[in-house]
Amino acid sequence: MKYIIAIIGLLVVFGLAYVASNNRKNIKIKPIILMVIIQVILSALLLNTTLGLDLIKVFAGVFSKLLGYAGAGISFVFGGLANKGEMPFFLNVLLPIVFISVLIGIFQYLKILPFIMKAIGLLLSKVNGMGKLESYNAVASAMIGQSEVFITVKKQLGLLPAHRLYTLCASAMSTVSMSIVGAYMTMVEPRYVVTALVLNLFGGFIITSIINPYTVDPNEDILDIQEVEKQSFFEMLGEYIIDGFKVAVIVGAMLIGFVALMAAINNIFDLIFHITFQEILGYIFSPIAFIMGIPFSEAVQAGGIMAEKLVTNEFVAMMDLAKIGDSFSPRTLGIISVFLVSFANFSSIGIIAGAVKSLNEKKGNVVAKFGLKLLYGATLVSVLSAVVVSIVL
Repeated sequence: MKYIIAIIGLLVVFGLAYVASNNRKNIKIKPIILMVIIQVILSALLLNTTLGLDLIKVFAGVFSKLLGYAGAGISFVFGGLANKGEMPFFLNVLLPIVFISVLIGIFQYLKILPFIMKAIGLLLSKVNGMGKLESYNAVASAMIGQSEVFITVKKQLGLLPAHRLYTLCASAMSTVSMSIVGAYMTMVEPRYVVTALVLNLFGGFIITSIINPYTVDPNEDILDIQEVEKQSFFEMLGEYIIDGFKVAVIVGAMLIGFVALMAAINNIFDLIFHITFQEILGYIFSPIAFIMGIPFSEAVQAGGIMAEKLVTNEFVAMMDLAKIGDSFSPRTLGIISVFLVSFANFSSIGIIAGAVKSLNEKKGNVVAKFGLKLLYGATLVSVLSAVVVSIVL
């Protein structure tokens, strides 16, 4: 039965993407089928094999060590601020982003990260039928972040037509940066975080291949990565430390606002209609939860978590999932967890449009115009990843 629902889920996702397509005659079926097969194989490898679980353990172990190192710095500055045994969210989940940001900066400075991103991007371009620039950008977004990635392609921004710019922005919204991954792993099982990272990379190509299909002229697909202005090693360290702290503070501020707003709206709806706003959203999103492989008995509650991620952000949804996770079956918990690991929410529209506008005002205005379509596509990527995972769980 789960395979039938998964097939229906895939057809629904592809149908919703097809409805929004701007060039249906140019959709390339072969790369899409190939990438879906790759998604299924990779999710089965990561979740159902000893090798995959061992790889995830290594990946999670590395981040556990990194979070431990970050804790040493946090303890030095904030030691004694919290009562013994307590784990304040800002100190233990958000502030480690600062240390992860520093490591990314070091790998960037040593040119290790650009080499990896370019190599993987070139390899992916052979599979996805898209340009080298689009493939590089997707990998780079997953490593250095949805706003920082545009700095590396600054030279190309002014030359890109709207359809190629859409693909670059869609990749940035569908993936998550490595600086945030450690924080996710404190709230969601690491194996689902790692699986979602891999699936979203291919899912972004699949959905954009349907919504926004085109063929890139090889002569216009020169992968010339923008060199960041040369800095000394310690200048670079200072910049990435400050950038990491900004991310932690911004995420913390958004959480304060969104959690408080959601609590207020829920209370108002409960007083007037005797049902919370989140429960209403749950009923609206329950059909989507069902095609993702979640049973009817859990679909409404799962739909509420999914909707919360869309209207607020993934951190708020993950926090609530952690509170009610015991009420879900292990399979449902895995499906929802994979769905939550992405930047597909309304706030990301502003972040991405602002990042592009800071580098090229004209192109930033173009991005703002197709912002809702970006969110639509990125949400379909999350649903697609969840459907694929439902096949192997």
